[in-house]
Amino acid sequence: MNIRAQVSMVFHLDKCIGCHTCSIACKNIWTDRKGAEYMWWNNVETKPGTGYPVQWEDQAKYRGGWEKKPGSDRLSLRMNGRLGTLGNIFYNPHLPRLEDYYEPWTYQYEHLTSAPEGDDQPTARPISMITGEPIEIQRGPNWDDDLSGSAVYAANDPNLDGMSDDERQMMFEVERLVFFYLPRICNHCLNAGCVAACPTGAIYKRGEDGIVLVNQDRCRGWRMCVTGCPYKKVYYNWSTGKSEKCILCYPRLETGQAPACFHTCVGRIRYLGVLLYDADRIQQAAAAEDHDLVEAQRAIIVDPFDPAVIAAARANGVPDAMIEAAQNSPVYQFVKAWKLALPLHPEFRTVPMLFYVPPMLPIQAVANNGRVEVTRGNNSENDYFGTLDQARLPMRYMARLFSAGNEDEVAQVYRRLIAVRLYRRAQNASGELDESARQALAAAGLTAAEAQAIYEMTSMPTFEQRFVIPPLAREVNIEALQDPFTHKAEAGFGFEREAKRGE
Repeated sequence: MNIRAQVSMVFHLDKCIGCHTCSIACKNIWTDRKGAEYMWWNNVETKPGTGYPVQWEDQAKYRGGWEKKPGSDRLSLRMNGRLGTLGNIFYNPHLPRLEDYYEPWTYQYEHLTSAPEGDDQPTARPISMITGEPIEIQRGPNWDDDLSGSAVYAANDPNLDGMSDDERQMMFEVERLVFFYLPRICNHCLNAGCVAACPTGAIYKRGEDGIVLVNQDRCRGWRMCVTGCPYKKVYYNWSTGKSEKCILCYPRLETGQAPACFHTCVGRIRYLGVLLYDADRIQQAAAAEDHDLVEAQRAIIVDPFDPAVIAAARANGVPDAMIEAAQNSPVYQFVKAWKLALPLHPEFRTVPMLFYVPPMLPIQAVANNGRVEVTRGNNSENDYFGTLDQARLPMRYMARLFSAGNEDEVAQVYRRLIAVRLYRRAQNASGELDESARQALAAAGLTAAEAQAIYEMTSMPTFEQRFVIPPLAREVNIEALQDPFTHKAEAGFGFEREAKRGE
């Protein structure tokens, strides 16, 4: 076993209210400067919707992430190979355009006070923050907020491909409109496409905590990383000519503080903790069949209480404080123990280390002569929280987002979430489990103790329970640029080089 530590995250989507406080906190700290105006290291999207940049999930367009060759376990970057990268070094055809983001703008506020006297009220016209010229605003970072029924935005969500007409109707009828919020930051992947795509080796994972960073001294602005990242969480600074991305607020983590977007989250949807994983199995997990990707990713996450795992972690230089943090990690509970949190688009095969608890889906309802009626599934009228066959968003849509199309994985998560709600309803109503709660717990594979623990971690965790931040031990910095497959350092089209400690 090659046990390493990774600072990982869980976002509980059932609690996100779409307030964008996280985005503004990040913007104020990291990207409120020239060249970074359009960068949103943290953004919140409405789903169904096209996201930011537009249709970032469409890898036929953007060529991000990895692809598996038919009949082989070998992976290759979807964008191109080494020779293709060299051929496109001065022209990368698979980049988002400015209109896919938006042209950053401000307003001509000084005109309000400097305009000459006249009969008309002066206005502050929008002007480009790049050229300084007046512009017509076409879109913004949250342009499609709450537009779940829009024929322009929601209907062009790439995850709707393959949906039947009935399933689309479920989401886009006026009486059934539904949406949820999807906050996104860099996933700090184990098999990061941006790291592999960079010709100069400027992007690297910190060995002691797995945070993915861009070395600004080495970056040459070729933007292969922007294409290589399927989540489009690497940005090009047009002023400095360098790439930039979310750094998981590592200066805050190194002083024991939660990242800014985590700390300011109004809905308290964010959890942060350490996962221990077996680096020798990354390639196996990334090369699994689509149907098995979620379980393969869970399999490389190891039990932090296992004596063999602890011994292997210590042999790899993982400090005891990091191991202790992994044992108390809320992320381990959500991802491995309770199997409630799923990776976003595991079919990109980057093995992301940000996981999502899917939102509870509203019950279907239809308008009948002005009266809203709940549609019933196979369960009895007493089923207060509804069932999976009453869900207003199809399982196929959620599976396209969180399980590479495996509907069983998503359905099992929802069975557990519904079981916890039924358990708590029984506890609050009579103080003991009724038959429906017992059946729900049994079907979900949960015990009453586990349901109570899930409820407490979801509804009433303390700050220290949500954020288990280990000492990051920069003084024992592990090799930062080592390839997880070969355990050799690489830079520039895969050529090996010596890994220098502390780099």
